[in-house]
Amino acid sequence: MVTAIVLIKADVAQIHEVAESVAALDGVSEVYSMTGEYDLIAMVRVHRHEELNDIIPGRLNKVPGIRDTETHIAFRTYSQHDLEAAFALGLPDAD
Repeated sequence: MVTAIVLIKADVAQIHEVAESVAALDGVSEVYSMTGEYDLIAMVRVHRHEELNDIIPGRLNKVPGIRDTETHIAFRTYSQHDLEAAFALGLPDAD
């Protein structure tokens, strides 16, 4: 599982609509509103790095109301929970 953390700047008047549109995209597991320089954080989870290109610049960055994004790739998860199994629920098996 590859996880990308996408920080999103959105038009202030459209934050709610942007969050809902981003959350509806395949591969996006969660969207959080936040304070600070960015307005939203989207968690994108895929099986292969190549899939990120289809989701982030291919669809997420094109959502109306998004002004800018910054993407970070998470390399390791530190948790007491089996997050890989939890986030894999409902996802098709990787080829």
